[in-house]
Formats: sequence, C-alpha cells, structure tokens
Amino acid sequence: MLRYLPFLLVLALWIYAFIDCLNTPEEEIKGLPKVVWVIIILLFGEVLVGPIAWLVVGKVRRGPVGGSTPAEWHRGHRGKWTAPDDNPAFLASLKEENTKDEALLKDWEADLRRREEEIKRREQGGGTSASDDTPPKA
Repeated sequence: MLRYLPFLLVLALWIYAFIDCLNTPEEEIKGLPKVVWVIIILLFGEVLVGPIAWLVVGKVRRGPVGGSTPAEWHRGHRGKWTAPDDNPAFLASLKEENTKDEALLKDWEADLRRREEEIKRREQGGGTSASDDTPPKA
C-alpha cells in the first residue's frame, strides 16, 4: 500500500492544479492564457512540472479583499451582519417567545392554584384522598 502513496500524491496535486486553473478567473492568471495553462498542466502532470508551475507562477496570489471570492455571484452579494440586539426580526421573535412563555406560565399557575384549593377542600371537608383508600394494617 505504501508504494502507491507517491503516485496518489502526484495524482492529487495534478487534479488540484487542474481544477484550480479551471476555476480561476481569466483576469487573475499571469503570463499565459488559461487554455495554455490547462494544456501545460495536462501534458506535464506526470512529472509534476505542469502543476507546480501553475501553483508557483500561473496565478496571482492574494488574500480576499472586500469580500471577493472565486465565484462571480458572491462578489456582488455581500451579506450585511447585524448584531442580535440590533436585529428587529430577532427582537420580535424574542417578544413572541416571551408572550408564549408568559401564557404557559399563567396556565400552570392557575392549574397549581386549582389543585391547591382542591387539596384544601379535601383536608377541610374530610374528603377521601389516595392515602385514605388504603386498607388499615392489621
């Protein structure tokens, strides 16, 4: 298995350089036209000259400036980030959740009061409860 590793690494580098060349916009390619770079990568891929030449001198290397990305669509569609405490939709969803939670809490409190009153009535009126239904021990 280890003897195939160099072949797989060469193949991976060759594929990476080929796809990178195809995805690179024409204005970011240095020296030669894109078609010539593709031919160089394909013809000299086995000896690593083509892929290494592409990675070293074929492309303008720079960090993303102003949110630029390889895809043309992403260049014109920069998302604007808004902090949660400034986002009106987020604040409205919080108010809606709070309203639901308050309604649920009121229902629980009303149910608790009802049960407490029922227990008080049983204790005052001498009503039977679950513990009174058990037979006495002999």
